[in-house]
Amino acid sequence: MTELPISADLISADLVAQNNEARRAALDDEYAALGRKLERSGIAIDSIKDRVKAWSVAVPSWGTGRGGTRFAKFPLPGEPTNIHEKLADCAVVNQLGRTAPRVSLHFPWDKVNDYGALAEEAASYGLSFDAVNSNTFQDQPGQAQSYVTGSLSSTLESTRQQAVEHNIDCIEIGQALGSRALTVWVGDGTNFPGQQDLGRSLDRYLEAAAKVYAALPDDWRMLIEHKMFEPAFYSSVISDWGSSLIVAQELGEKCRCLIDLGHHAPNTNIEQIVARLHHVGKLGGFHFNDSKYGDDDLDSASINPHQLFLVFNELVEAERNPRAGFDPAYMIDQSHNVTDPIESLLSSAEAIAGCYARALLVDREALQQAQNDNDVMLAFRTLRTAYETDVGPILAQARAEQGGAIDWLGAYRESRWRDRKAQERGSVGLGAGIV
Repeated sequence: MTELPISADLISADLVAQNNEARRAALDDEYAALGRKLERSGIAIDSIKDRVKAWSVAVPSWGTGRGGTRFAKFPLPGEPTNIHEKLADCAVVNQLGRTAPRVSLHFPWDKVNDYGALAEEAASYGLSFDAVNSNTFQDQPGQAQSYVTGSLSSTLESTRQQAVEHNIDCIEIGQALGSRALTVWVGDGTNFPGQQDLGRSLDRYLEAAAKVYAALPDDWRMLIEHKMFEPAFYSSVISDWGSSLIVAQELGEKCRCLIDLGHHAPNTNIEQIVARLHHVGKLGGFHFNDSKYGDDDLDSASINPHQLFLVFNELVEAERNPRAGFDPAYMIDQSHNVTDPIESLLSSAEAIAGCYARALLVDREALQQAQNDNDVMLAFRTLRTAYETDVGPILAQARAEQGGAIDWLGAYRESRWRDRKAQERGSVGLGAGIV
């Protein structure tokens, strides 16, 4: 990952350097010990570190604030109140973690008057913009048509057209920001059997989505995100990866499927979905998070880190055997209900990068040989050996070499960033909802 300039009004570089100096000797010792261990398996630790340094993930602008549930939202003093403050917090995540140089914006939540100026502001922090996200799951002040009947699949042509126009507006905004992808997630669906015809709902969605697809610039992608349920609780128009794949195949080459790790039925084999979508050349990207029950948007790998490792195992296989156009977009998509969002984003970015690093450690030749020989235990243990490897020294060394913090949590708390922002920023009101 190319090192970009960091604006001077973030966390003091001297503080980060002092924090690193106190931990440098221990890290050097741990890195050397791990290097010797990996060398016995024929793995050069520096090659893994360099791969980790080149890997990155986007952060969501909306993830910098406290989230909530349908029942309540508990604001955090010093959380951002506008896109400018969100960018500053995203820059802190990248400054300390050096894994998240891109920000994904959501409209109209992040609407401004001058997007060229916003792009310059982001660049001053060393940030650029990832996929833009449209919002047709909420009604906005002054909106002509309500989305109570759905958006791209609404029975009302005027509502569908409004949703199409909003998505096209997002594309135009994205062009001004330097983005090259549009993520489309709709809450369209039903709460009662018989409420809508399940086939015709998809037909209407496809017809409207095709108009959005037609507005894509040549070098853009349209990412279709599915979700099993919520806000619709009986049926969702784009409920699973099969529905998403239907849309991606019907719309065209520039349309791909986006996998949100929390949008599946419990115990779904997500890594197999990754393999299937890659097989047909329609794997477009990921929204990283975790889930326990029927929820989603918990911190990445906080519940099931092994599943995230298995997902990356398939992604590394895909890197080794790429289909045409394989270039998945990676983004964290979480709701931080009870933590400092910056800490959660840093923790998640580290966990995601760690799973990538572990997947890189898998002995691919040994794994394939065991699979071909039907040696079940050897194949399993080949994966498990990589998963059980502590890659913390690799991640910390990668951060330090790029100017980040060896101990990002210690450096962040020592900076008192949130306390300082609580004195500078306005307060966020009480409310319900995820944002």
